[in-house]
Amino acid sequence: MNIRRRDLGTLLAGGSLALAGCSDAGGSSDRVLFSADALPDGYPTVEAVKFMGKYLAEKSDGRLTIRTYPGGQLGSEGSTIEIAMFGGLDMTRTFSAALNNIAPLTKLFSLPFLFRSTAHQREVVDGEVGEAILESLTDYRLRGLAVYDTGGRGFYTTERAIPHPSALEGLKIRVPNSDIYLATIRALGANPTPMNFSEVYQGLVQKVIDGAENNWPSYISTRHYEVAPYFSETGHFMTPDMLIMSLRTWENFSPEDQALVKEAARASVTVMRNLWDQRVADSKAALLASGGEMLSDINTEPFRELMGPVYEQFVTPELKPYLEEIERIAEASA
Repeated sequence: MNIRRRDLGTLLAGGSLALAGCSDAGGSSDRVLFSADALPDGYPTVEAVKFMGKYLAEKSDGRLTIRTYPGGQLGSEGSTIEIAMFGGLDMTRTFSAALNNIAPLTKLFSLPFLFRSTAHQREVVDGEVGEAILESLTDYRLRGLAVYDTGGRGFYTTERAIPHPSALEGLKIRVPNSDIYLATIRALGANPTPMNFSEVYQGLVQKVIDGAENNWPSYISTRHYEVAPYFSETGHFMTPDMLIMSLRTWENFSPEDQALVKEAARASVTVMRNLWDQRVADSKAALLASGGEMLSDINTEPFRELMGPVYEQFVTPELKPYLEEIERIAEASA
């Protein structure tokens, strides 16, 4: 990925955000952490980081605080990741798939039908697997702090619901430009169509595409339900977000402050999940109020059975032990 000159200029304007007020290695000085998010103010991830800042301020007697910059003020997700890697930004929230080409272990979270339910996903990311993936980022000049939900993604279409993979055959489905996403939609029998997210509404209106796939809040907030009123809860992807910190910033903290930052990040996860769950519930109500249709309780086994080629292509030997642990957790809680 390349940093856009405008993004870097924005970040460095006004005194070099991440480097301003840097504490000594002992962590005794006051420290303002600068955090970026491409999502708008009020979004669950943005509010979770704001909570984290208040938590840090309270626990450190005001010595550690966070200043948030939502809505892409400091650049795109790709730009802020790379700026953090080079120590020019303290923290950023990113879709974990954006880290796939940087940190190989993050590809695990992009695999289709990886999690059986939201509860299964949360148990995995809160445990040893989640922590191992967060810690793996240190090899790439980053430190993972927390894993945030983005919910299960479903298909939304203009003409019919998707109760079975056969209903996808021949449909042109918009997907992000991701190799795993493209391969998954193709394996399900649809024609994956990469398209900028901002172009999806018009693409649905003009019949350039027959549908798309995303989570509930994105579907409703973009008003895609107006032209694609059928939402099928397949949960084919449950790729989470990640809150990450520049390794330069992390290593500048004392061990005590590192522990406090991790504690605050963990506390922010509960806040994020509560806000997210409410937003999903509100989104479902909005669709039903508009006259749209929601298909739930889908038997996902026929979908999963088609994922063999995708797993063969993308599951590396490095990922296999983690995949086995995720399966073990699913079986234990069944």
